[in-house]
Amino acid sequence: MAEASVRPQEDRVTRLLVVVAAVLLLGVVGMGAFLLGRESGDSSPGSNAANSRVATGDFDYTVLNEISTILHNQYLKSENLDDRTLFEAAVNGMLAVLDDYGTGYMSPEDYFLDTRVTGSFDGIGVTISQENGEIVIVEPIKDKPADKAGIGPGDVITAVDGESTKGWTTEKAQLRIRGKGGTQVTITIRHPDGTSQDYKLTRATVEQPSVATLLPGQLTDENDKPINDIGYVRIYSFSVRTAQELDEALKNLSNAKTKGLIIDVRNNGGGVLRTAISSIDLLLDNGTIVIEREKDGRETEYTAKTGQLASGVPIVVLQNKYSASASEILSAALHDNGRGTIVGELSYGKGTVNTATTLSNGGALFVSTATWLTPQRQLIDHVGVHPDIEIIPTDEDIDQQIDRQLLKAVELLRGQIK
Repeated sequence: MAEASVRPQEDRVTRLLVVVAAVLLLGVVGMGAFLLGRESGDSSPGSNAANSRVATGDFDYTVLNEISTILHNQYLKSENLDDRTLFEAAVNGMLAVLDDYGTGYMSPEDYFLDTRVTGSFDGIGVTISQENGEIVIVEPIKDKPADKAGIGPGDVITAVDGESTKGWTTEKAQLRIRGKGGTQVTITIRHPDGTSQDYKLTRATVEQPSVATLLPGQLTDENDKPINDIGYVRIYSFSVRTAQELDEALKNLSNAKTKGLIIDVRNNGGGVLRTAISSIDLLLDNGTIVIEREKDGRETEYTAKTGQLASGVPIVVLQNKYSASASEILSAALHDNGRGTIVGELSYGKGTVNTATTLSNGGALFVSTATWLTPQRQLIDHVGVHPDIEIIPTDEDIDQQIDRQLLKAVELLRGQIK
């Protein structure tokens, strides 16, 4: 096949975009790791949380209150003292030393916004990632506020409503930008050329299906000739609807006599635990899906039930450096069970369970409570899933919209199709 782009005949929204990839679909994907908490039952603070004096070892946390009192009484620039800012800085400073992107504090205002993955939200409609401590826009959703304003891939969100995003997690950025439809939010953008601009955007409802499908014949080559024996499924996120949507997609592909299947989890930052396992189970007849290891070493193994869709159809999984959490588990599960070949880049390396504990002030603490192991017992967190065939897009590929990862997937499947 000639070196050129492979593209679907359908709407450009479903086109493969070779751009810097996203971790989160804004307002759809939570922390990128599997989320527990309000969906699986909150834990609440114990009686010690209400105590004003809590000591750990030689450290007495009432000293923090002493410091605050001294600052308010003696600090020269008292106008710079804000109790909420000081409190959150202390909490976030404590959590920052853990170097764990699944553990973080959410203020009462932020936690009030539902963090569950629903597939529908009010926001500006972008996917985002955290890179080098900055919040980067990966892909605007077509015809939504950010896209209409001209915001594009690679733009950096440096402030939200005048507040710097320095050090923010993707979830904090997500929740600060979300809000009731019809309300406005101002985001400050630094463009790739170094210029900055404020955008006052009106939030809108974003209904984003988590699965998009192209049947054989809808995926076309660079000459607009249909590829008649290969189907394509892109999983944007693992929302509560994903397993149902994937089930329908796979049945449609089967009815269309698909002989090879591409599953694209590039830009997919993860989502809901039970949905991810149910989705992967659709593609396996048996075998281990993932292993959960708790802090005390206890392990729970999730296994596939008998029966699978797309039986006998060879699969290629496309992933990139921002495929995280549930996406990584899908790639590893299909690979380790001999069900699929992985093409693309080393994935993000986000393999933790995050449990939300409601705090006495109405906020919440998200804590990584377990890690995930692949069926071959490889760690995912801070490690990632290695592709079988590594293909990293070049600047030239991006400029010319050449998707070499997709081209390789088509090439591999054509070599396997009987």
